[in-house]
Amino acid sequence: MTTATTIEAEAKTPDETRRLSAEDAKILGLSALGGALEFYDFVIYVFFASAVQTLFFPANMPGWLSMLQTFGIFAMGYLARPLGGIVMAHFGDMIGRKKMFMFSILLMALPTLLIGLLPTYATIGYAAPVLLLIFRVCQGAAIGGEAPGAWVFVAEHAPKRHVALACGALSCGLVFGILMGSIVVVICDAIYSHADQITLGIWRYPFLLGGVLGLVTLWLRRYLQETPVFARIQARKGADKRLPLKEVLAKHGKAVGLSMLVTWMLTGVVVVILLMLPNMLPRLTHTLSDGTMHLANMVAIIMTCIGCLMSGFMADRVGEGRALATFSVGVAVTFTAFYATAMSGYSDTLLFVTYALTGFFVGIIGVIPALIVRIFPAEIRFSGVSFSYNVAYAVFGGATPILLTMVITKMTWAPVVYICALSLMGIVIGAVLTRQGVRRYI
Repeated sequence: MTTATTIEAEAKTPDETRRLSAEDAKILGLSALGGALEFYDFVIYVFFASAVQTLFFPANMPGWLSMLQTFGIFAMGYLARPLGGIVMAHFGDMIGRKKMFMFSILLMALPTLLIGLLPTYATIGYAAPVLLLIFRVCQGAAIGGEAPGAWVFVAEHAPKRHVALACGALSCGLVFGILMGSIVVVICDAIYSHADQITLGIWRYPFLLGGVLGLVTLWLRRYLQETPVFARIQARKGADKRLPLKEVLAKHGKAVGLSMLVTWMLTGVVVVILLMLPNMLPRLTHTLSDGTMHLANMVAIIMTCIGCLMSGFMADRVGEGRALATFSVGVAVTFTAFYATAMSGYSDTLLFVTYALTGFFVGIIGVIPALIVRIFPAEIRFSGVSFSYNVAYAVFGGATPILLTMVITKMTWAPVVYICALSLMGIVIGAVLTRQGVRRYI
């Protein structure tokens, strides 16, 4: 069998010294745009959860039960991620990266569009929440394949010397999708009241917008070419007939373990710092307003986009290990300073500054994908990345909010302890990678 390193070398050697070209920029742009739209489509549901609760469940249902079912449907999207990611990765390794790259955005765009058109409980009864659940499962399956597929796609297209920057740029796009959702919600809330969203159907517009833009991006993605690495595999021997995931688990256990650990760190900084605290801190402090935290969070997300680019750039220059360790130290120090500022209520200006700096170092999520895609060989790369990332994200991303919510009532500084522990793990992993290294296939 042709080895993965031979395939990788033959596909990449001519590109090792070249700079990013206009074609590379187009690939990165369309990949990042699609990723941003998929994350936008996935998160806007939670922003309009109150409208969903009112419209898709019986009026006589207790409020706590309808809200529980509303967020239960949201959670089902997360539970569908590993299965969707593993299935799409299997076919991505067997029949091509581009086909699955196209399919993932279609699987996100259509359900998002259909949610925007979905009749409510008043019109079709219990069929409304059932259809909503089906569409959310489709969205979860789509996003489970999109992020790993996009990282593999851009990494195999980019020059070897710019793989980390390419992955960082793509992560920047994914984070920008969360920012898009936040901006749309701010605009809707500024113009319309909650009652307007219910009676006038304003809540539908963000879903319709996301679905239409997703289909436009799908149309644009048809111009992308299959990655040279997979094209080389096809030219030499065709896709391997063995199950890619079986190969991953049988021969690449260390790579899976390392990938899951760094994904744990990725989920921790995103879920805790960007998603949980904006809602949690005003309730903890009783001095911070929701508006102040929301604006500060938007600034932090913008800084995270910049940090993703910088961490990828740094990794290409000094290696993933040093970049991982440096950003781990940064996120621990700045997050501690931000949390202390928020709890003291000393200064809104200092709050914005420390949250912005923390957001920059959350950009560590730009270097982590570059590390993951490089440690799996070409034939099973999509499956290896998708399995490690999605399983770890489902476990740690799902457990973190529950555990922190339970602990924080007794230990106010629990988020800082958690983030600092993850940062320590990142420093150790970075040091080990720098000193001992790890086998890389790109």
